[in-house]
Amino acid sequence: MAIYSVEYRYTDDSAGRDTHRPEHRAYLDAQEGLLISGPFRDEPAGALILLRAENVEEVERILAGDPFQREGLVASQTIRDFNPVLGPHSEALHG
Repeated sequence: MAIYSVEYRYTDDSAGRDTHRPEHRAYLDAQEGLLISGPFRDEPAGALILLRAENVEEVERILAGDPFQREGLVASQTIRDFNPVLGPHSEALHG
């Protein structure tokens, strides 16, 4: 399996994000391939998600079920194949 980074850029609807955040977090947390997820501290209108998946189509399928996507709160997403080679968790991520 590969590791993919996903960068979300949110719409300006912060009230919508507040409303759907618990469901969004529960949905992502339930995904078997989720490695880590969280908002950018210096830019509240975006987030980073790392997922383990077979291919980009699987990542797109997972993201399509995200309540933030369903509610139109994600303005754009960028999916990239990610290869962690350094750092204390890099080997574990490949496991």
